[in-house]
Amino acid sequence: MELINNKAIEEQVAAITDSIINDYNKDRDIDRLDFYASVDKYAVVEIVKKLRRIVYPGFYRDNAYYIYNARNNVAALIEDVMYRLHRQISVVLKYSDIAPEDIEQEAQRITLEFFARIPEVRAYLDTDLQATLDGDPAAQNKDEIIFAYPGILAITVYRMAHILYELKVPLIPRIMTEYAHNLTGIDIHPGATIGKYFFIDHGTGIVVGETTHIGDHVKVYQGVTLGALSTRAGQKLRGTRRHPTIEDNVTIYSGASILGGDTVIGHDSVIGSNAFITFSVKPNSRISIKNQELDFGDQEYKI
Repeated sequence: MELINNKAIEEQVAAITDSIINDYNKDRDIDRLDFYASVDKYAVVEIVKKLRRIVYPGFYRDNAYYIYNARNNVAALIEDVMYRLHRQISVVLKYSDIAPEDIEQEAQRITLEFFARIPEVRAYLDTDLQATLDGDPAAQNKDEIIFAYPGILAITVYRMAHILYELKVPLIPRIMTEYAHNLTGIDIHPGATIGKYFFIDHGTGIVVGETTHIGDHVKVYQGVTLGALSTRAGQKLRGTRRHPTIEDNVTIYSGASILGGDTVIGHDSVIGSNAFITFSVKPNSRISIKNQELDFGDQEYKI
């Protein structure tokens, strides 16, 4: 049996290491080594988890939580998350046009305003919970929805991220919603505007683009895309309306795609499964795919 030449392997490893480190010296965007000047993705994820404890205090809590000391526990949690969020915002504000000497003060202002709007977030989430309970006969109670429904998790993270997006915080809102996307398969851009009583049923594969406007009492099923008609122009489209408007009391069934910034789905409409829509729809419309035929040899079945 041939013996392993440890020295030869060490030399190869050293040569490979030198090659990789030398590759960092090409002054490309991917070559940056200043770790502490970049946002910490994992710190943002931990912030999201702790924010869920603030939003749902009786559902997400740590083992040291005592109900008779609830106010002190929540106060300490809020202060902790404020500090952590302020640090991350201070890092990402370098991507904005704020003068370097003003970043710390602006980060503090944004952090305080974000937390001041937590009751607003909770008020919207209360309506989302009610819409989910009302809309899903499989839901036993709101506790089940909070603990087990991916739709409410995605909506919760979106609503918090949307506040930071409105406060013009770079990068962090996207990290937050992509964390939820990874967990749930539901991709909601933090820039989307979503009204009250939003209900996601099942949810997997849903995409909601940045400039989407969704009204109140909207129900969306799995596989729905609210997207752009075309993104071939790339960065030239930044800041333009690329995604549709969904008015109040609209139901969109699974697999439907509604595309384009000029596309408006009128209130009280129903969009059937697998519909592909690039035009506006009048209020109270019913849109569906014409029945197809399946061929089973010498027998035909209509669906």
